[in-house]
Amino acid sequence: MLTKEERKTLNQQFWRQFDVFCENIPELAERKKKWILHDTKIGHVDLKFDLSNNSAIVALEINYKSEHRRLQVFEVIEKYRNLLGLGFKEELIWDYCFVNENNQEICRIYVEKKGLNSYNISDWNSIHQFLSENMLQLQDNFLEIQEALKEELSLLIRES
Repeated sequence: MLTKEERKTLNQQFWRQFDVFCENIPELAERKKKWILHDTKIGHVDLKFDLSNNSAIVALEINYKSEHRRLQVFEVIEKYRNLLGLGFKEELIWDYCFVNENNQEICRIYVEKKGLNSYNISDWNSIHQFLSENMLQLQDNFLEIQEALKEELSLLIRES
């Protein structure tokens, strides 16, 4: 069993190694900023990497506190389900009521690979590969629909 300090150190090493791994990906080599993550230009909508001791996840999360608003945004994004899911090896999982690590309900659209542990150094290459491939795909697909989403969501907000 790892101590809190050992987990923290391994976590830092993992993400530093991931940065090095990403520097060798041609699609990312020319980008000043590799990942959008919280900078989606749509409030309360984020792209996220998530690791647990048995899986790796790449997700789009809708994190409005208001359940009504969160579900409205989820429904708008769901109109683009086919476009958002293009190019993935596995089908995206659409969860409109996911409880995150802070015990908050969010909507989450994600792809997951089980059986990987970020505290196991021998899994790192597989995790890095999974995270980079899937975030590149999710990010590219998101950017394709971003402007349409922004327009639809701004109309939705004005109407409410």
